[in-house]
Amino acid sequence: MEEEIIIEGSIEDIIYQNKENGYTVFILDNKGEPVSCVGNFPEIYEGEQLQVVGTWCTHHIYGKQIKVSSFNKSLPETIQGIERYLASGLIKGVGAKTAKKIVKHFGMDTLTIIEQEPLILTQIRGISKEKAQKISEAYHSQYDLRTSIIVLEQFGISTTYAIRIYKFYKDKTLRTIKTNPYKLVEDIISIGFSKADEIAKKIGIDNNDPNRIQTGILFMLKKFAANGHTYVPKNILTSECQILLNVEEDLIENAFFSLSFDNKIIIKSFDNNSLIFLTNLYHSELNIARKLIDLKNSYLPSKKLLHKIENYEKEIQIIEKKLNIKLMEEQKQAILSCLINGVTVITGGPGTGKTTTINALIEMLKKYNCTFALAAPTGRASKRISETTKEHAQTIHRLLEINYIDNISKQVFDKNECNPLLVDVLIIDEVSMIDVILMNAVLKALVTGQRLILIGDANQLPSVGAGNVLKDIIQSNNIHTIRLKQIFRQAAKSAIVNNAHRINNGEYPISNEKNTDFFFMNKSIQKEIQSIIPDLILNRLPKFKGVDSFKDIQVLSPMRKGLLGTIELNTILQQTLNPSEPNKPEKEYRTTTFRVGDKVMQIKNNYNIPWKIFATNNMPIDEGIGIFNGDCGIISNINSDIVEVTFEDLKTVNYEFNQLDELELAYAITIHKSQGSEYPIVILPLYSGPSVLLSRNLLYTAITRAKKMVIGIGLQETMNKMIDNNKELERYSNLKRHLETLRQSPLC
Repeated sequence: MEEEIIIEGSIEDIIYQNKENGYTVFILDNKGEPVSCVGNFPEIYEGEQLQVVGTWCTHHIYGKQIKVSSFNKSLPETIQGIERYLASGLIKGVGAKTAKKIVKHFGMDTLTIIEQEPLILTQIRGISKEKAQKISEAYHSQYDLRTSIIVLEQFGISTTYAIRIYKFYKDKTLRTIKTNPYKLVEDIISIGFSKADEIAKKIGIDNNDPNRIQTGILFMLKKFAANGHTYVPKNILTSECQILLNVEEDLIENAFFSLSFDNKIIIKSFDNNSLIFLTNLYHSELNIARKLIDLKNSYLPSKKLLHKIENYEKEIQIIEKKLNIKLMEEQKQAILSCLINGVTVITGGPGTGKTTTINALIEMLKKYNCTFALAAPTGRASKRISETTKEHAQTIHRLLEINYIDNISKQVFDKNECNPLLVDVLIIDEVSMIDVILMNAVLKALVTGQRLILIGDANQLPSVGAGNVLKDIIQSNNIHTIRLKQIFRQAAKSAIVNNAHRINNGEYPISNEKNTDFFFMNKSIQKEIQSIIPDLILNRLPKFKGVDSFKDIQVLSPMRKGLLGTIELNTILQQTLNPSEPNKPEKEYRTTTFRVGDKVMQIKNNYNIPWKIFATNNMPIDEGIGIFNGDCGIISNINSDIVEVTFEDLKTVNYEFNQLDELELAYAITIHKSQGSEYPIVILPLYSGPSVLLSRNLLYTAITRAKKMVIGIGLQETMNKMIDNNKELERYSNLKRHLETLRQSPLC
């Protein structure tokens, strides 16, 4: 362990400062010797006196520097120091000239006057009473921030989070935390219940405190929502909260009542069972149901359209000839349904012609002069539908013109009830990936008379977010649904397609036949599997199949941890496909090394991060905000300040180092993260693991990601267990019930 050192001095120069998290690189003048320092600081300014504690480290650009673990501030001790301090930007409106005049007039008493008698500053020409007051307020604000950070650090809160907390609560920071630290869970993203509870214990807040119990209940409901549930049965929620909170049941019951009264939760009884919802999730599902029925009932095809449809078979024949296709009867019915119904669902497995149906439908819409928009939940899915239809497609977020989001329950889109989408027909693909929050936003942007077409495979994994939208809509039997079941002749030749349907029907796949596109390598030693996968990617597949190791092959794993999880495999594959080189920039972040040329994936939605698209001459041709969970790209540059990633849709994003927790290496990704994507070749390592990660629909999702070849490697018995495990994780969702109730009573 390196020995800590302590040095003192004044801040000579600030090289870099991130205002959001306080990450700062600066030069400290230590008795005339410049020392480079780096760490997380509240707002610091040139001229300030610091005592820093830290250890020596070496930066590849800045050289030897001190990595600061703690620090203390003191006021500048010289006339020059005070002047630089005031001129550093500490106080808005006080620049170098004003600072010089103030210090020249008041000398070493300057800071005392600003703190205690600011109106005396009006003796200086150009400083009004108002400006003098603002100077004093800014000075005190810096003091409040420093004080807050010191107190919060005693509670185990890092400087980064302390700054975030102070920016939210300002001068109410300490009062808020000392009276109700559980507010942090609600107001500050990434601060969970356990951290707030830890602070509360240090303050001496009682276990039975109502704020604690109510926050614990909301935390537990959000935890269930993160696992896909839109509600929790009351008895289960009560039991889980008792474990979390260690309080009596009657106190939890009282908290339910208070939260319901404050409209933070909704309690409903169905079939003699009490169900508890987060308010936004309850209303999202109810609004989805109402709007779907509204769209369904309000659309009436015009007489002109009905007249044209009289020649439907003839029109279909013209389109078949134009596209050089032959439509099945069920596909024709799907297209007709989209023309005459307000809402249509088209569902089917691989090879059943969903894409062909969309292409023919688009031709028909053009023929009937209907305007339309194409969208999908992710960038990869929207790019894929754009490629297969040769039409413009967007992510749902971009279609709805995302503006600003402060958290998942408060999504803000410019397209809404007051500013709806201006199209006759909205077509959405990969609907199985859409949660109730996003589907509610989509439906808010549609008005009566518009048509909605939902396309997806209900047998794939459900959305990461709360709800079971596609399956609930289909199972309600209240929305017109066309099931494409017949496998096309060309697709029927594919072992991938046939095995996907076999797996879906509970049958074991057929592999390793001559000229097949579905292989399984039965291997029982994990270390051997680890060595085979890089060899397949780097040598065998490029040699025998002529594929690109980097672009055409994707490793999908059921899990993140373990020898065959994505974390371990990414480390191995990075060393194989993008090894370290002397002139190749890289950046270490926690346990990951990011390197120029690495495949990476965005692993959380960031609605505010800016992006640009550049032309070949490096001139920006488009810009916007927002990168989403599952978006993949390549690290194109790393310098002293940022990691630059160019995504598949050509968006270029600069990540500051503190944002690297939003990225992961993507040589291997989880099957869950692959939803909505397709790859020429999928390599699927399968070994033992928890049954929750080894299910039939997980295997089905993985196999249907491959366009040209699937290579399973590992234990055949694990694949068979996955097929036998058809027990889907139950999701508590209420959309189906709402839709069924609306069929019986439209006034629901």
